[in-house]
Amino acid sequence: MPYGDLERAVLDVLWEADADAWLTVREVHAALAPSREVAYTTVMTVMERLARKQHVVQRKDGRAYLYRPRASRSEMVAELLSDTLDDFSSHDRQSALVAFVEDASDADVAALRAALARLEGS
Repeated sequence: MPYGDLERAVLDVLWEADADAWLTVREVHAALAPSREVAYTTVMTVMERLARKQHVVQRKDGRAYLYRPRASRSEMVAELLSDTLDDFSSHDRQSALVAFVEDASDADVAALRAALARLEGS
């Protein structure tokens, strides 16, 4: 599922925090404030929706809710790509993967080669 602009911004704040950190809506709102004008209640709504969609984990601490991402950025991106590819037939998947590799940067190709080498070695 693709994310909206504000959802991505909220997730970026959560991903940039320490891996085991739980953030409040107030902390996320404060982190977003220098780069965008957004109401506290809007950030709260987005975070609640991300929790309902199970993209973030939510827990209550007194009167406040705390949030953290369900998975790392790379894990969630991989999951999104995998889910997208699952919607296609095997031929379409192969075509999409070939097109992706053809458009990949040298650094992306090097990372793919390293990943394939690890898979072939295990």
